[in-house]
Amino acid sequence: MKHTYTIAGMTCEGCKASVTQALNSLDEVQDVKVDLSKGEAEITMSSHVETSVLQKALDDKYRITEKKTTSIFGTNETSELDTQKSKFQQLQPLFIIFGYILVAAVLLNYSNWDTTGFMLDFMGLFFIVFSFFKILDLRGFPSSFQMYDPLAKVFTPYAWSYPFIEIVLGLMFLMRYEVNIALIVTLVILGITTVGVLRTLLSKKTITCACLGTALKLPMTEATFIENAIMIIMAVYMIFKNGIL
Repeated sequence: MKHTYTIAGMTCEGCKASVTQALNSLDEVQDVKVDLSKGEAEITMSSHVETSVLQKALDDKYRITEKKTTSIFGTNETSELDTQKSKFQQLQPLFIIFGYILVAAVLLNYSNWDTTGFMLDFMGLFFIVFSFFKILDLRGFPSSFQMYDPLAKVFTPYAWSYPFIEIVLGLMFLMRYEVNIALIVTLVILGITTVGVLRTLLSKKTITCACLGTALKLPMTEATFIENAIMIIMAVYMIFKNGIL
């Protein structure tokens, strides 16, 4: 029986070789064919192996999910409901964190409501919290970020410094220090990242989203695009409101 899986986290031929060797080490696995460009692996098994077992065989930087199953009758067995459920479960930490930030920003401005203040607090908390998760695995974050961010791909120091840029921006928003500069920088860096996210989604590649670093293995989905879009819309709104452009 052959199963096709998507594997997030592969960036080079070394990754391909590592994944192939790890999966071949399992007794039930008869053959492994890895397609680096598609981020996929076709595995021939003597008996079915649970995805969780395959995941344990791999290094933590890779995430494997089943794409389809080819039976002896040549039919593809897929469950759209299971796939959607799995995606939602994988993104649950992102939704929870996003919700906490939203509630915190509302509470900070609840007694004397100020829309601009709410947006600044939301953006500040967003950057601070998201930078925290990136710093948890500062060594692993750059390679994951470089998989889709256009600037990080060509300028590695930018990938390494990105979590600290987020910290600075977060503090600037929360402390109301040089807000106009922070808004412009936010628009630029998130605009660049969003272009990379959109390209990845359109190409239908399966990679790990680096928005919460590598501590939480989140797939790149439309949710990443939406969260960036919300921040960009807030930044554009305040830029025009403040008469910067």
